[in-house]
Amino acid sequence: MTTPVKPIPEGMHTITPHLICAGAADAIEFYKKAFGAVELSRLPAPNGKLMHGSVRIGDSTVMLVDEMPEHGALGPKALKGSPVTIHLYVPDVDASIAQAAAAGAKVTMPATDMFWGDRYGQVEDPFGHRWSIATHQRDLTPEQIQQGFRQACA
Repeated sequence: MTTPVKPIPEGMHTITPHLICAGAADAIEFYKKAFGAVELSRLPAPNGKLMHGSVRIGDSTVMLVDEMPEHGALGPKALKGSPVTIHLYVPDVDASIAQAAAAGAKVTMPATDMFWGDRYGQVEDPFGHRWSIATHQRDLTPEQIQQGFRQACA
């Protein structure tokens, strides 16, 4: 008798980022240094390009693949930017941004206490992907967040 296969594999979430990188193998190494990622898998093609890779950052998996223009797979640098930001919650946003910067990320927004209760900043990794990084500091009601937003915009 066989065990039924889970529709969502063990350790995965229902939404998982799948990043296209010019140099996905290098991206894996960067994410290890910048975010403490743990490499889960790597599937190189005969031509050396990474057909699939995955890392775990915290409790989440991030999948990676090399750019393959012949298949329409282009990373943010080839596209001259990305409308997507990957959000990462961490215990210490300041330390995490410093670690990412030391690994080669560009800090695009230093960590700041925000009106919604997080200390929040942003970096861009060497592959063009943008990351927002935050530490939750205060639980606020929707009304308190609205009031904070109005004050921030005044």
